[in-house]
Amino acid sequence: MSNIRKYLDGFMRFKPLLKELVKREIKVRYRHSVLGMVWTVLNPLLSMLVLTVVFSYMLRMDIENFPLYVLIGNIVFGFNSDATNQGMTAIVNNASLIKKVYIPKYMFPLSNVLSCLVNFAFSFIAMILVMIFTGAKFHITIVTIWIPMLYLMLFSFGLSLILSTVNVFFRDTQHLYGVFLTAWMYFSGIFYSIDFIPEKLKVFIDINPMYQYINFFRQVIMYGVFPGVRENLMCIFWSILMLALGLSVFYKNQDKFILHI
Repeated sequence: MSNIRKYLDGFMRFKPLLKELVKREIKVRYRHSVLGMVWTVLNPLLSMLVLTVVFSYMLRMDIENFPLYVLIGNIVFGFNSDATNQGMTAIVNNASLIKKVYIPKYMFPLSNVLSCLVNFAFSFIAMILVMIFTGAKFHITIVTIWIPMLYLMLFSFGLSLILSTVNVFFRDTQHLYGVFLTAWMYFSGIFYSIDFIPEKLKVFIDINPMYQYINFFRQVIMYGVFPGVRENLMCIFWSILMLALGLSVFYKNQDKFILHI
């Protein structure tokens, strides 16, 4: 209990610094961009248009309101992808600062995840535009969207802690993770329904945490249904498991970072 209180006190002491790190990450991302944060709306919209054309017309993917269906999947998976990619390099990219002053090292991957969360929130402007354009119904359950956002953020932060630790000692992690993300995307049900998957393969989709999060978002946004106990427990399980693993791996190795960055 005393250790938890110590970490909480340390977090509150460095909270202003965390805010500045988040601001810095957002500014750096759009520093040389003409459109700036407008890309947080344009990017998912353009991706949705491409996927809609390919899977609705060329491959005949018959899903109700497919543009909104694929946009939600793309936004949710995109957040995890961006957050973990940036979190993975957080320690290495801030090596000079880590060597000069004491800052809790977890602040760096956390600031990356939070900056991506800001972009994630802005990208829902694109979702609202698509809902209006396609005539989708706005369900009251949309106000619960913060619940899957919290689940997803904790999961992404935990995974970022693991990746940032491994990347310090093995820099090829960045390249390998890119390949893994591609495979992960195809197993997350972004542009197809799980009903199209053979029964014997559905188990691999069902245990995929990203599919669970994407499905949660679709339920509260598209179908006006708040997922039941099982779905919530699955999401909570993956979030807590990944966060616990991430914190464990990170804290066991953080004292060795200085020798490798």
